[in-house]
Amino acid sequence: MIRTLIAMLLGLYLGMAGSAGLAATGVAFVHGTGKQTDAYNDYWKPAFVNSVRQGLSNQSNYVVINCDFEQYMWKSQAAGCLAGQLTSFINARGITDLVVITHSNGGNVIRWIMSNPTYDSRYPNIVSKIRWVNALAPSSKGTPLADAVTAGNVFEQSLGWLLGYQSDAVRMQQVSWMAFYNANYLYGTSGRPALPKGFWSVVGTDVETAIWDGDSYCGGYTLNLGLEITQAWLDSCSDGFLNCSSQNGAGRVWFYDTSRMAGGEPLSHNQSRRACFGLDVILRNDI
Repeated sequence: MIRTLIAMLLGLYLGMAGSAGLAATGVAFVHGTGKQTDAYNDYWKPAFVNSVRQGLSNQSNYVVINCDFEQYMWKSQAAGCLAGQLTSFINARGITDLVVITHSNGGNVIRWIMSNPTYDSRYPNIVSKIRWVNALAPSSKGTPLADAVTAGNVFEQSLGWLLGYQSDAVRMQQVSWMAFYNANYLYGTSGRPALPKGFWSVVGTDVETAIWDGDSYCGGYTLNLGLEITQAWLDSCSDGFLNCSSQNGAGRVWFYDTSRMAGGEPLSHNQSRRACFGLDVILRNDI
C-alpha cells in the first residue's frame, strides 16, 4: 500500500514535470557478483532488458552496467566503476529521474553509494537523481554459501556464474562480514539510518525443478537445478542462493515472489534476473 501510494504521488509529480519539459526518466540495470563486459547478453538477457525499458517514455534512456563486482563493494572497479557509468549516463541523457534495477550483490554496491556520500564526489549527484532502487533478490545480509565457498567446499560447476568462487565479493558476502558492514558502513538495515532513497526488495522464496513442469525451465533448467542443490545449505525460505532473511534485510519489501508472479510461481535466484512469470512486466509498469 505504501509503495503504491508513493508511486501514484510520484507519477502525478513526474507527469506535471514532464509536461513542463523538466523530467527525463531513465533506468539502470546493475548486475550482481561477477566481472561483466556484456551484461546485456550474458547476465540479464535482451528479452528482460527490452521488455522492462518499454515502460520508459523514451526507450533509449537506459543503461546496462558492466563492472567488476568480484571486488569489494567500495573498490574503484566496483562502486567507482558503477558511479562512473551512472554519471556518464545521467549527463549524456539528461536524466533527472533514475530507477535503478539491481540484482543480488549489486544491491550492496548501490547501497554503498547511497550510504557513503562523502566517499566519492560523484555519489551525491547520483543519489539526488535516483527515484528508488528495485532490488531483485539482494544479498543484504550475505549468504551461508559464501561462508561455505570461503571455507573450501566445492559446488557444482554450474554455479560458477553465481558465486565466482573465492573472489573478494564472495568473501564480503559471508554472513558475519555483511553483519559488520551493515552495522558500520551501510544504511537501511534494522537499527541503522534509513537510506536516502527507497530500496525496495523483491524476495525469492523457493526453487522448482520438476522436469515435467515447463516453469522450471525459465532462465535455464541446469542453473535452477544447481540452485536447488545449494538449498541444502539454506533455510526453507530461500531462492537457492540467498535466505529470505537476507533478501528482506535492507530497505523495505516490495513483494514476495509468489504473491505477484503468474501462477503464484516462486523465483529462483537465477529467475529473478530473467523475464520469468511476469517479473519484467511488473518492473516495466513500475517505471
